[in-house]
Amino acid sequence: MSRAMFEYTKTVLKKVSFDANLFCKELEKALKRLLPYEIEELKIFIHSLITQNPELNQCLIYLKA
Repeated sequence: MSRAMFEYTKTVLKKVSFDANLFCKELEKALKRLLPYEIEELKIFIHSLITQNPELNQCLIYLKA
C-alpha cells in the first residue's frame, strides 16, 4: 500500500510542477504521509524535476527540515 502512495505522490507532483506554490503545498502533504525511506527517494525525484523546472527550487526548503 505504501509504495502505491509513493507512486501516486510522484504523479501528483509531476502534474502540479507548472505552479511552484501548488507544488510546495503538495510536497508538504507528501512529506507528512510518506515513510522516511520514501522521503529520501522523493528527494532524488524532486531534484530531477527541479533541473527541468528551476522555479521549483524554492520548494527545497521543505526538504531541509
